[in-house]
Amino acid sequence: MIHRHPRTPRRDLYAAAAAVLLVTAAVLVGRHIQDTRHTLFVHWPPLFADWDPHIGPGTPAALLLAAAGVAYGPTLATRLPWRALPWVTWAVSAAWIVSLALIDGWHDGIASRLTTGNEYLQVIGRFHDIPATLRGFDDHIIGGVPGNWPAHVAGHPPAATITFVLLDRVGLGGGGWAGMWCVVLGASASAAVLVALRVLADERLARRATPFLVLAPAAVWMGASADAYFAAVAAWALACLALALTRRSLPWAGASGLFFGLTCYLSYGLTLIALIGVAVLVLTRTDFRARPALLPVFLAGLAVLPVVFGLLGFNWWTAYHLLVTRYYQGVGGTRPYAYWIWANLACTAIITGPATAAALPRTVGSLTHRDDRPAARLALIVCAALAALLIADLSGMSKAETERIWLPFAVWLLPACAFLPRPRIWLAAQVVLALLINHLLLTGW
Repeated sequence: MIHRHPRTPRRDLYAAAAAVLLVTAAVLVGRHIQDTRHTLFVHWPPLFADWDPHIGPGTPAALLLAAAGVAYGPTLATRLPWRALPWVTWAVSAAWIVSLALIDGWHDGIASRLTTGNEYLQVIGRFHDIPATLRGFDDHIIGGVPGNWPAHVAGHPPAATITFVLLDRVGLGGGGWAGMWCVVLGASASAAVLVALRVLADERLARRATPFLVLAPAAVWMGASADAYFAAVAAWALACLALALTRRSLPWAGASGLFFGLTCYLSYGLTLIALIGVAVLVLTRTDFRARPALLPVFLAGLAVLPVVFGLLGFNWWTAYHLLVTRYYQGVGGTRPYAYWIWANLACTAIITGPATAAALPRTVGSLTHRDDRPAARLALIVCAALAALLIADLSGMSKAETERIWLPFAVWLLPACAFLPRPRIWLAAQVVLALLINHLLLTGW
């Protein structure tokens, strides 16, 4: 059951209002710092965006999807057969992401996002010999060296770049294909979270969370951002782990290990996803004890990518330490930690929306509800994601642009909305925020 109290709806509003105040403070304080000290390196703090009111070809579709999602989303999520629900969730998520991106037009919204100076497609030609490039990858991470990598290439392990190299090799080159790769795969993150929620909590809560997974404001940044791709891989790693443990399945365990390994070679910071993995393990510890063979199979899958990249000459640890140096050579060394330590949380409040802010106090409260085990299990997953995000924040390696960098954590905060009564009201707040952001701001990175 979902616990209610006559005064809790008002408390929901207080929590959402606190998030609004946090964002407002981040905007006002950030504007002052940027105007006086010029140390934030964002034009519309706390977001990496520019003020640019506009409409575009995606506007009608976005408005239609928003209205239909609010009107029919909760009902469809309850009534659709389970076998169809993850697929529908994936498809509608993709449609929502694309419609929002097309508010900026095909070129600015999707096709050129991964072709700018700091992006992965800039270096496709330098990977004509992948093993040789990997052997010398570390030599080009530090700023100032000849041929140093663009910021996003240097800032991630090479699996991210190699993904786009391989797309180019099979004839899917250019920003359009790369952008749609990120959109389509990124949209599957919502389906992965849904699958995990069903086996870790229960189907009822998973269905209640579905509209919020689909119509999140985070979709603004899922459009043609490589971080959407990273979020999907990390989400499927956790979903496969949940399936492996609850079904005691060796194939799912191997798949989870493979996805976890790929996650670590797409982004250094996503090793923190392991905290959510620990929560999954805690919830399924009985199943794990019943079939301990799951562990070696998982570890075998996990080892595949490190072994392959190691044999090809890439050292993850060395590259990470060089990245830290590169980070502080650039704007990361100038951006003030004292501002971003809390402004990053304002970015999270924006991408997860007022509904998530309203639901988080309910989530924390559900941890102690022993008479509602599914709610407590869901709460543990959300709190683990929140803990991972807070550690990333404290690290100081995520100052600004966290509206896209933290997408892999944000998708696991959204299920908190399953605890909210009157879902259509909160869903309306979510879509209105997403529409306002994409019509008033030109987001980028």
